[in-house]
Amino acid sequence: MSRKYFGTDGIRGHVGKAPIAPDFILKLAHCVGRVLKNTEDRPVVLIGKDTRISGYMLESALESGFNSAGVDVILLGPLPTPGVAYLTRAQRASLGVVISASHNPFHDNGIKFFSSKGSKLSDQWESDVEMMLDQAPVWVESVDLGKTKRLNDAAGRYIEFCKSSFDGDLTLKGLKIVVDAAHGAAYQIAPAVFHELGAEVHTLGCSPNGMNINDGVGATHPEALIAMVKEKGADFGVALDGDADRLQFVDRHGRLFNGDELLYLMTSERVAKGEQLGGVVGTLMTNKAVENAIEKMGLQFIRAKVGDRYVLEALEDKGWVLGGEGSGHLLALDKHSTGDGLISALQVLQTCLRAKKDPAELLKEVALFPQVLLNVPYRGPAAWKASEQLNALIAHHERELGDKGRILIRASGTEPLVRVMVEATDLSTAHSVAQALSALI
Repeated sequence: MSRKYFGTDGIRGHVGKAPIAPDFILKLAHCVGRVLKNTEDRPVVLIGKDTRISGYMLESALESGFNSAGVDVILLGPLPTPGVAYLTRAQRASLGVVISASHNPFHDNGIKFFSSKGSKLSDQWESDVEMMLDQAPVWVESVDLGKTKRLNDAAGRYIEFCKSSFDGDLTLKGLKIVVDAAHGAAYQIAPAVFHELGAEVHTLGCSPNGMNINDGVGATHPEALIAMVKEKGADFGVALDGDADRLQFVDRHGRLFNGDELLYLMTSERVAKGEQLGGVVGTLMTNKAVENAIEKMGLQFIRAKVGDRYVLEALEDKGWVLGGEGSGHLLALDKHSTGDGLISALQVLQTCLRAKKDPAELLKEVALFPQVLLNVPYRGPAAWKASEQLNALIAHHERELGDKGRILIRASGTEPLVRVMVEATDLSTAHSVAQALSALI
């Protein structure tokens, strides 16, 4: 289904350029409000944001747009994306809205939506909104305008929710943990969660100024976390991205574990406890070694399209609870309705505490295939898809790799990039194939 504005994770772009400009955002909120009014007389919408300086401007535009359509608004202030999803469900709101561009730099921003159940909305809902954008606005009469108020204890409610996902018979007492919030939405919340569960917490990326989000810190820049874990002699390091729905995890030796490995760890604990999982969902990017290891546990493993929304759709279709991406978007649907970096970190810590083993020891049977991912800047129509020369080169390398590797080329849903992934049994082969394909693109 073709959509003009919505990508794999809402609407995202450079601030001040369409569509991330106040006039469009006001119109977007107005149109979403009208869609809500089709099924509800007095809808209520929650709005949360990360720490980007542009969040104030976009928050005001959203508020005005919703109010003009007769929709009430509750402002949450800076709050992780999964926190907005949780409170939308807990407050019985009609919709949750997040102002964030996740792991992008501060000059980008975006808008994403959650249903009343705290889950991502369907492609069809997004298409309905886009159709409404082509229509003239219908301002409600003054007597029917929406009102706005603020939920002052939003952060505290979400902290308690995160803590409730950690088994009550366990504690983090005696553990030293470095927490990197990427100068983003969890800058106050993440340290509090681990501290209140007993850990000695050292912080990194917890001093936002509106323009330093994801700047050299966080899940997309784990080098800073690795260095601080070693410097402080910490047991673990936890890195989130700007809106805290993504996790990277570091052990006391400074080893970094990606989302594929963390998904395996979460799965192994559930299997050890005798839970009947049925299966696990990864993506087209999930490392083949993790797929093999999960199937060895007697579980099914299926691949969804890249994007946590597609992992969620597959989980719901199968009635399963665990899934995720190598980027660190992990889902445990018996804990939360959406991916949550903090809850995922607690699940991984819980796995290690129960087994009384470090992550590396728990993963000794999982030897990841070397995987190379190159991002190729690419603007304009996707002419590369129809390139006979590129398709011939892909076919040639696939024949050479056989069953000892994989090639995946796809357009990013959030940035003007083509992502080239090559997996092989040795790193040099993966590098050379990825470089050849990227050069041609």
